[in-house]
Amino acid sequence: MLINTVTEDALDWQETALCAQAGPEFFFPAPGSSTREAKQLCGACEGRVACLEYALANDERFGVWGGLSEKERERLRRKEREQG
Repeated sequence: MLINTVTEDALDWQETALCAQAGPEFFFPAPGSSTREAKQLCGACEGRVACLEYALANDERFGVWGGLSEKERERLRRKEREQG
């Protein structure tokens, strides 16, 4: 089962991600709440890039992933579509 191996390898970053030490409400705050603390934690995480790539590849629309909010990820997607 090569597909499962690829999927597991692609998600290895989750094992050491700093977000695993915080509750989901930290990364999925109520609408209008600050995402500053979550972004700071993401900035110190070695899995940040892999996390962001995962969120973009899987069209995650809510929460902070890879240090970016949903609006920031949407802007990034839009910019990538315009450039290529």
